[in-house]
Amino acid sequence: MPIDADEEYSNAAVPKPHFAVVLVPARSRSRFSASCVEIFDSALSAMNHADPSNRKFAARVSGPSKSSEGQSIFYLLEWLDESP
Repeated sequence: MPIDADEEYSNAAVPKPHFAVVLVPARSRSRFSASCVEIFDSALSAMNHADPSNRKFAARVSGPSKSSEGQSIFYLLEWLDESP
């Protein structure tokens, strides 16, 4: 089940790791806009919701945090599958 990261972690001083599905055009990126990240409660749940054919990949991410431009972003910790 998806979790609302903004609601649950808005008061967090330090970004926390989360399991997520990330919508990205290429897996070469290491940071993502919060609008491209859907948080899940487990790695298995994130992997079950991933859809690589539609550019949705399961990952462990850290965030959200504010970028220098004021955007809410997540940082990649690791991809949860082994595909390149």
